[in-house]
Amino acid sequence: MPNLPTIPEYITVHLGDPDSGAPNVTLPFIDYVSNVASSEIYPLWNENAIRANMYAQISFALNRIYTEFYRSRGYDFDITNSTVYDQSFVNGRNSFENIERIAAEIFNSYIRRRGNIEPLFAAYCDGVKVECNGLSQWGSTALAEQGYTPYEILKYYYGDDIDIISDVSVDGADPSAPRIPLSVGSSGDDVRTLQLRLNRISDNYPSIPKIVAVDGIFAEDTQAAVTRFQEVFGLNPDGVVGRATWYTVLRIYNAVKRLNELDSEGIRLEDITKQYPGVLSLGSEGLGVSNLQYFLAYLSSFYSEIPNVAIDGILGNQTRESVIAAQKVFGLTPDGVVGELTWSAIYNAYRGIVATIPLQYIEGNVLPYPGILLRIGSDNDSVLLLQQYINVIAAVYPEVNSVELTGYFGAQTDRAVKAVQTLSGLEPNGLVGAITWSAITSLYSDIVNGSRINSGQFPGFEIGGV
Repeated sequence: MPNLPTIPEYITVHLGDPDSGAPNVTLPFIDYVSNVASSEIYPLWNENAIRANMYAQISFALNRIYTEFYRSRGYDFDITNSTVYDQSFVNGRNSFENIERIAAEIFNSYIRRRGNIEPLFAAYCDGVKVECNGLSQWGSTALAEQGYTPYEILKYYYGDDIDIISDVSVDGADPSAPRIPLSVGSSGDDVRTLQLRLNRISDNYPSIPKIVAVDGIFAEDTQAAVTRFQEVFGLNPDGVVGRATWYTVLRIYNAVKRLNELDSEGIRLEDITKQYPGVLSLGSEGLGVSNLQYFLAYLSSFYSEIPNVAIDGILGNQTRESVIAAQKVFGLTPDGVVGELTWSAIYNAYRGIVATIPLQYIEGNVLPYPGILLRIGSDNDSVLLLQQYINVIAAVYPEVNSVELTGYFGAQTDRAVKAVQTLSGLEPNGLVGAITWSAITSLYSDIVNGSRINSGQFPGFEIGGV
């Protein structure tokens, strides 16, 4: 659920109660809208009432799809045709002509609460046999006869703080679970979405620790929150977010925010804003390309098939050829485009090599980037190593503060890292990825090796005792 809602091309309906052995049917969403409206309301009603009811029906269905209400519970469908749980759908029925016309006009619209982004869980009932807190279907006809517009009818039942969102793009509704399990070292929008959800869940389940920075970086604090979540909800506590953990997090998140209820807490725009670039291809520029080049340059020392590249932050022909070579080595389509699978293969190969190197401080020697982005909240031996490098730099550059050797990346280390980044012409964001690590170790190496005296070399001062 890391994106704004879209209209699915197709919807899969279970023809019975959720746990029944009934079959599923998949059909175009626009046809589903016509079918439900034709099954639940009368075509001779005032058109304003028909439209108001159809907006509610569409929004209800989209809420089920957007929150993955059933799929997060392990079902292979989006909604049922049981009116106990969802809305009426009669497989194979013909729709009324005027309802088909209206469906063609408004099927890509939905209701949402102002300030929220998810489709409103627009509960409704017939208003005669069943009363509810949402829209009354028969009551809507009376309002329409009084001259109420569809929007005014909806506001009457759902409140003044609703909007009708129209002309929503039609797209496939792919499952939200990441294709590659998330673990320490992962980064991107899926990680940020996970962090947001876990922090919200922890308000209701305080034993789940808060994640220090919701930044899309899967560091130790995110792992700790994931592991505790898995323990609380009976999952394998391995700290890795595969499909089962992802959908359990989604299900509990939906529950604590009441996203499938009329009084939903809501999802805000800031909860879904993308912060990370996607696919890298010829012409791409930036830090993501620089990190890619760093990994490729290192791998070229171990894989003769992968040519070395310059780390300049521009994905030109040289880098593209190196990517193609890596794709061939790792059995991927050699198209020179760095998508999720290519990035993962290159990154995992790099980490696999680095993991074999003993992580210890030896004066004058530097180790390659550990493969896990370091930032506030990180707590490991790589941070301790980083702090040792920083203290050597701080002894020479007064603008860089020294730090305590704790192995914990706190405010003190964050300030020092930002100072080194500024000194090196990098964005002072406090995040230690491959390029910042390279800048720090280069400065460290220059200082230590530059001060060493070779055998027979004049030390630059007079030696006493003569």
